[in-house]
Amino acid sequence: MTFNAFYKVTKTYSIVVLGLFLYSLGWTAFILPHQITGGGISGVGALVYYATGFPVGYTFFLVNIVLIIVAIKILGASFGLKTIIAVIAASILLAVMQPLITEPVVEDKFLAAIIGGILSGLGLGIIFTQGGSTGGTDIIAMIVNKYRNISPGKVIMLCDVFIIGSSFLVLTDLVPVKRIETIVYGYVSVAITGYVIDAVLSGSRQSVQMFIFSKKFAEIADGITKGINRGVTVIDGVGWYTKENQKVVITLVRKHEVSDIYKIIKEIDDDAFVSVANVMGVYGHGFERIRS
Repeated sequence: MTFNAFYKVTKTYSIVVLGLFLYSLGWTAFILPHQITGGGISGVGALVYYATGFPVGYTFFLVNIVLIIVAIKILGASFGLKTIIAVIAASILLAVMQPLITEPVVEDKFLAAIIGGILSGLGLGIIFTQGGSTGGTDIIAMIVNKYRNISPGKVIMLCDVFIIGSSFLVLTDLVPVKRIETIVYGYVSVAITGYVIDAVLSGSRQSVQMFIFSKKFAEIADGITKGINRGVTVIDGVGWYTKENQKVVITLVRKHEVSDIYKIIKEIDDDAFVSVANVMGVYGHGFERIRS
């Protein structure tokens, strides 16, 4: 493995772990202390914890392991190594952090639901940008989608509604009115989580168009195609002031990849002229798919 490849792998998994930390912090510091039930397998773990005191991290791990084994048999290992690593890391973080945070960080339950939802959504969004997943209801959705023409989003939503609604039967230490109130907080938290995930993913999918003018155009083009695996087009141009022929390198990349291209350009030609512009949408290989 080359240094660049090792750096990229290390960077990817470091970002995934950061996302998992934020996700775990949202649950252990804000959601669980107020007995709020969120969605996904973490929500199942919360229900088990409220009913028996069994740590959320352990339930999260055990349920996901069963789902992963079932998914491997039914779907094959299509969800990849990142999901398995994320499940293990999330289980460890939840198991370690839950005993450390025994009291609510904020007293207001509604505020806790909002902050917990924001942190969970931010963490999951970061994980998704790196191609990772925390498994759980995502796996259930993929299995259901294989046999029934139901979108994964609807399956996940139905699972979340059922999991959060089940807290009414589990939180027996609360009066019915308080149980209903807690369920509403759970739905608020899940809604905020979904919104933040979409916001993070939308930001990570923003694309830019770059025009690069340099006498070392060939080296820069090779650096972009080999360094970040993006397509490059080189066209002929004429500098009207000098009346000299020159090559123009054009590439379309994600916004977060721009800094990597700057590094490539700086290493090859520090005097290169570069123009960068945001684009409304990019469709095709490596970007979005055209949807009817």
